[in-house]
Amino acid sequence: MAAARSSHGAAGIGGTKGNIRSGGPGRMSGSVRAVGRALHFPFTGTARGIRKATHAHGAGESGLGKLIELHAVNGAGDVMITIALASTVFFSVPTDEARGRVALYLAITMAPFTLLAPVIGPLLDRLPHGRRAAMAGAMLARALLALLLSGAVVSGSLELYPAALGVLVASKAYGVVRSAVVPRLLPPGFSLVKANSRVTLGGLLATGVAAPVGAGLQALGPRWPLYGAFAIFVAGTFLSFTLPPKVDSAKGEDQALLAADEEHVRRPRGGKTPRPGLRTVGTAVTHALAANAALRCLSGFLIFFLAFLLREHPLTGESAAVSLGIVGVSAGAGNALGTAVGAWLKSRAPEIIVVTVVACVLGVAITAAVFFGAVLVACLTAVAGFSQALAKLSLDAMIQRDVPELVRTSAFARSETLLQVAWVFGGAIGIVLPLNGTLGLSVAAAIVAVGWLTTVRGLIGAARHGGTARPRVA
Repeated sequence: MAAARSSHGAAGIGGTKGNIRSGGPGRMSGSVRAVGRALHFPFTGTARGIRKATHAHGAGESGLGKLIELHAVNGAGDVMITIALASTVFFSVPTDEARGRVALYLAITMAPFTLLAPVIGPLLDRLPHGRRAAMAGAMLARALLALLLSGAVVSGSLELYPAALGVLVASKAYGVVRSAVVPRLLPPGFSLVKANSRVTLGGLLATGVAAPVGAGLQALGPRWPLYGAFAIFVAGTFLSFTLPPKVDSAKGEDQALLAADEEHVRRPRGGKTPRPGLRTVGTAVTHALAANAALRCLSGFLIFFLAFLLREHPLTGESAAVSLGIVGVSAGAGNALGTAVGAWLKSRAPEIIVVTVVACVLGVAITAAVFFGAVLVACLTAVAGFSQALAKLSLDAMIQRDVPELVRTSAFARSETLLQVAWVFGGAIGIVLPLNGTLGLSVAAAIVAVGWLTTVRGLIGAARHGGTARPRVA
């Protein structure tokens, strides 16, 4: 019995020890997993939060969430390239020389781009079944051009200008295709304005996150932001193909005609019907486009004029870098707020919205010109960013409402081309103008006043008549 008890007790003790020994590695592996989860949580938790926000309200099921993420990648890559080019063309030389180099950059890149941009929309109109591939191609092209630019920013070779032009064209192609894709990914109950607002806001937030990262990479060397852009655009290339297959489907898309009479409505599909354009849809779109052009011209003017002005005359008590940062943050915050407000307002009375925001900018610009100071300069950039975002969303709503689907993508492309030209024109004025704050903001107020006075009557008249009648579909 003693032997049995001894044996039993030994077995029991041995079994207990065995359980302890076997439980040791389990506890250790559990601790390692817990530490791993704690270390990964800031990244995985942030990723889950972003995915939850972008996929909310049915955006995940429709595919809009993936487009928002793709546009965020697009914005992050673009800001990396912008930081690298700005450091090369703008910050690396004295102010007088920088003004000449910036003017040369605008002339060499934007002039050819203005000629090419109107061709991009109609060309992509013919590729309704290859939209994912087109977006991926635009991403891949910018990735390769970023590598080419990484050598040009160090050597200062002429490769910089054609490569920068290529980046602009590829970015424009992506924007045109994105405009055509959004309507196919609308969740139930979503308006196009709300969807565009959410996509734009995703891009703005990504730009705000990527900007300090790009500045940190720039501190390592001028090539590093471009290496970052290369990695981001490569990721965007693969992400483009994760969009739903319905993006490449033309099913349900029909050609819309401006049906002025029964003959147009009953005309056979094979019959020759005049191609509708922006001028055939009434005055609301063209007046809103003129108002947006004035705001975009103001944006280009403020960017370049304040950039050079604040290099020579920083805001009171601040360095040049901090002054530029304050203006940039104010403009970005205003733009993001305008996008959010646009999503909330949806497409209610877009004509009145355009007239109101341009009037607000005009009032702030006049005040800032009369009482020039740091606070008013920051307020003007914030209000200008807010108004530009809200006016652009209102223009998109009017194009969606009044322009037939047959030419809608081309209308988006050509309207954006005109706005780009206005931006360059405003930037050119900002470059050549003397660096006097009061004079500069007086010119800014005059730019807005011309745009407002030439459009307010037409837009208010269009609003009283309830906008242009919707086109009939044949």
